[in-house]
Amino acid sequence: MLPSFEIAARHRPVALVAAPGAFPLRAPFAAVEAALSAAPAELALAHPDGTRLAVRHDTGRASLSIRVRGGDHTLRSRRHGRTSAPASRLGLTLTGSHLAVLCLEREAWVVRGRIDLRELDGPDTRDPAWLAGLRPDASAGTGELRAGPFGQLGLRDVRLVSYADGSPYRVGREVLFTATSAGPGFFDTAHTSVWSLAADGRVAWRSDLFFERPDRPGVYGDHATHLVRDGDRWLVATSTWSDFPARKADRVPGALGVTLAESSADLTSGRHVLPTRRLALPTHGASVGVWDPHLVRTDEGWLVGYVSARRFFDFHPVLAAGPSLDELALRGAATDRRATEGTTLLRVEDGWRVLASDGRDNRRAVRGRFPVFDTALAEVGTLAAPYPTNIPWPTVVPPDPDLPGDRWRLVTFDGTRYGGRLAGYGTHGDLVVMSQRGA
Repeated sequence: MLPSFEIAARHRPVALVAAPGAFPLRAPFAAVEAALSAAPAELALAHPDGTRLAVRHDTGRASLSIRVRGGDHTLRSRRHGRTSAPASRLGLTLTGSHLAVLCLEREAWVVRGRIDLRELDGPDTRDPAWLAGLRPDASAGTGELRAGPFGQLGLRDVRLVSYADGSPYRVGREVLFTATSAGPGFFDTAHTSVWSLAADGRVAWRSDLFFERPDRPGVYGDHATHLVRDGDRWLVATSTWSDFPARKADRVPGALGVTLAESSADLTSGRHVLPTRRLALPTHGASVGVWDPHLVRTDEGWLVGYVSARRFFDFHPVLAAGPSLDELALRGAATDRRATEGTTLLRVEDGWRVLASDGRDNRRAVRGRFPVFDTALAEVGTLAAPYPTNIPWPTVVPPDPDLPGDRWRLVTFDGTRYGGRLAGYGTHGDLVVMSQRGA
């Protein structure tokens, strides 16, 4: 029997630069920022091949100044390029193939311009050899420069790091979790990160994970990830969201799937690029894509929870089982849902349960709640917990048996955006930490 929960804390760990000075880059996620001291001011990422990716601030307006093999381009947003308050800092971000200019206004970063470099016949930003040549640069008009790998504007898709048996992976009194570090735009500006949650509620960044695809070259910021400690290795199951297009017309059925990586490195600190293979996941009927993997190994073999979509976006939870991750068969599917994701396996006193999140686009009876299913995907109850905005995942943290008085917790996220109107959907959300009610 799971307890009821109440919200105990909210966090928003915004950081353009995650680790100053960490060059050369290993993935196409970088940021440069500096205080504004005069006008005009400019920040850039420059390459020996002549590419210069620059952002500029001049008397209340921000712009992009880009030199690529296709020529020189100056880009200003008529609707969003003028600051609404005096800017104290100027920022540049490269996230995937997207370059953005941000201004710090009233102590919050606002996106004032953005471009997909592929539209300008720009370089292949996912090419690791090309990335290694990028270096930060600045003009007069700026103060001390901060540059390094990009951090995050928000966190979503929260999952506990776990052992293969489903128990939380703990470091002292901290539990670790993976999250999607939101960039200044849609899903293709985000990447996977690893965080710690302390017993007193504090959160801290620990690592970033990036991925190579089995079917194409380059480094990708794929996300919606589960990190699993299996003996002396890590298993990393992730969703291939990094090149999922914002335009509906560009979405290809079958392109969105789940990959699996294995590593003996310490993935809980630093930055890592992991080779992957495709994880074949069975579905109930035709499917245009699968995502949100969660893995556990039982005495009978592996259980894998995930989401399958009949179309974009009409999706439901699925559970597969098999003696190995290469021999999975369908166990159950909640096909009565059309906006339910975050499929999560949890062991309770009387066996395994499957948790999920019923988004508000479901029919009225199953909307805005955390359902609990058995392993045939028949609903057997709901979590008694506040339901934040968006489709928050039900990441339940059991009490630490070695810590007297420890309580059940639930770690999730909401749909709160950041970065202004131009950044839009994809910049969510706040990290929401709940505690066992009345404990």
